[in-house]
Amino acid sequence: MTPQQRSNCMRRIRSKNTRPEMLVRRFLFSHGFRYRIHAKSLPGTPDLAIVGLHTCIFINGCFWHGHEGCSMYKIPQTHVDFWTRKIERNKARDHKNLLALKAQGWHTIEIWECQLKPKERERTLQGLLRTLNYIALENQGAKLTYDFDVEEEQNLAAEDVES
Repeated sequence: MTPQQRSNCMRRIRSKNTRPEMLVRRFLFSHGFRYRIHAKSLPGTPDLAIVGLHTCIFINGCFWHGHEGCSMYKIPQTHVDFWTRKIERNKARDHKNLLALKAQGWHTIEIWECQLKPKERERTLQGLLRTLNYIALENQGAKLTYDFDVEEEQNLAAEDVES
């Protein structure tokens, strides 16, 4: 790829209203959640801010935000020092913004681009829905003891009951 072709490719990459972001927005809206997009008044300008739940959602591109262990995150072979410094700065800025939001009492959720690929999409979106419902109950003062590290068993609506 010539430098001019690379420049044209990079110029077309958007930071707002990306496909992964639009996918999450449509999903949340269809499930009754209302949100503010790109709230400039909050640290890090989160992609979505659900004010009623005091929750910010960041939909991160795996390359730009340095998603460790992801196949979509590979440092380009040209200008390695530049890209390494840039992505490290992005990661440091992301961390600083998450801490600032937590200090202001906001919940934060990060969704990675790779988690919205077709094979993982449904699981990710259902997990997001479950997390937001958990936050809603927690905000209403419910005493919850849900362990997010344990995978739930799938219960069928009509399962056999032994007498």
